[in-house]
Amino acid sequence: MDPSPIPYYPVNEFGPLMKGLVIGGVGILHVFLAQFAIGGGMLLYYFERLAQAGVPDTRKFVDGYFKVLVLVSFVVGALTGVAMWFTTIQVGARTIGIMLDEFHWLWATEWVWFAIEIVAGYAFYRFGPQLDDKTRRRLLLIYAGASWMSLFWINGILAWQLTPGGWLDGGGMWAGFFNPSFWPSLLFRTAVAATLGALVACVVINTMDLERAAKAALIRRASRFAAPMALMPVFAAWFMAVIPADSRQWLMGGSMPMTMFVGVAAAASTLIGGYVVVGLIVKKLYINGATATMLLALAFGATAAGEFVREGARKPYTVRGVLYSTSMTPDEVTQLRKDGAVTKDPYPLRDEARYPTAQLRHGAKVHRALCDACHTVHGANALVELTRTWTDDQMRLNVSKLQRTKGFMPPFAGNAADVEALVQFLRWETAGAPASWPISDTPETLAQIATWLDEVGTAPMGDAR
Repeated sequence: MDPSPIPYYPVNEFGPLMKGLVIGGVGILHVFLAQFAIGGGMLLYYFERLAQAGVPDTRKFVDGYFKVLVLVSFVVGALTGVAMWFTTIQVGARTIGIMLDEFHWLWATEWVWFAIEIVAGYAFYRFGPQLDDKTRRRLLLIYAGASWMSLFWINGILAWQLTPGGWLDGGGMWAGFFNPSFWPSLLFRTAVAATLGALVACVVINTMDLERAAKAALIRRASRFAAPMALMPVFAAWFMAVIPADSRQWLMGGSMPMTMFVGVAAAASTLIGGYVVVGLIVKKLYINGATATMLLALAFGATAAGEFVREGARKPYTVRGVLYSTSMTPDEVTQLRKDGAVTKDPYPLRDEARYPTAQLRHGAKVHRALCDACHTVHGANALVELTRTWTDDQMRLNVSKLQRTKGFMPPFAGNAADVEALVQFLRWETAGAPASWPISDTPETLAQIATWLDEVGTAPMGDAR
């Protein structure tokens, strides 16, 4: 087999779930737990200082259920982190490869800090009650500091995907790491982590065997940790100001699903922030377990919406200006316009016998290569449903000029035969996958598609910066 300069990877299918939803589901849970582990660690250190200053009941809080909850959080967070790697390498192996090639030493640094976090957390859980005050304080400070440093390093790598900044101009690894969205992202996530720690603390305090007045005193202490929420609108506005113009347009009305996610995240954060800052900090209200749990659920919803916004803002790329969501580079799109999208794809179809013609098999492979990162055939974001009402020529035109059909999609990385094979594949699926299907490859049809492909070119519609 002739080696291909464009790497192809084996892919897995997830039935009616599109691949982005699988990664998103695991990622949201991981981010939520990891951010709580960071905020919870900082809160444990704060309450340990209070305990050593003689504040009543704070030692009971530190040595009780909250400590266990933080332990569970970073254990489950670690497991979901592994799950993130497992799912991502099945869907976006090339994206992960580029990130590791560019930032392997920084990613290794993040893993070192995470290892320190794990060791410190386990040590405090196992030996905390037996240690003297100075050692307890130092151990919790190591845990809190290491967990935040883990966030520091991973934040720069993730932010680089959307805003590579000077790295695109050859600025090197550090230019990519300290990219335009590094600081607003880091500060925003730090505020979120502190808020999650405070909200979970309010839930836990309500489970403690204390008088209401004692619980209220602890809640007032814990709620101070959520004060950074007041600055989250500033960090969010800063983030919006530094991301690429077209990404900002997707979020602010250009893509209604993304705009809705922005609205959900903003509304949930406003409700939480308003209650915490005005009700708990200013008015010093008492919050019961049910209300604290509801606010925590809102925080989970805000986290989920925020992660979808972060992912969606990168479209049509997975690495801005470098790699499209199809795992093709801009230069490779140009090459594949000549060579064909799947000419050198070495992997057979799993259900090849299902298709009655070679053209349909070709179309199925084109769908696998260029579409199924974000679409299914039947299921979430299904192409059959999205194109059901289109005429054949309308579908040919829209697929050929894909980056103009939807500006957040990458240019079609194939030739006229690939377009027609995909069109016929989707038509066949829409018709219920009949046992026979006519071949459509007339010179006139292919010539028209080729004209449309030439007209639109291979450049994306958005600003690569």
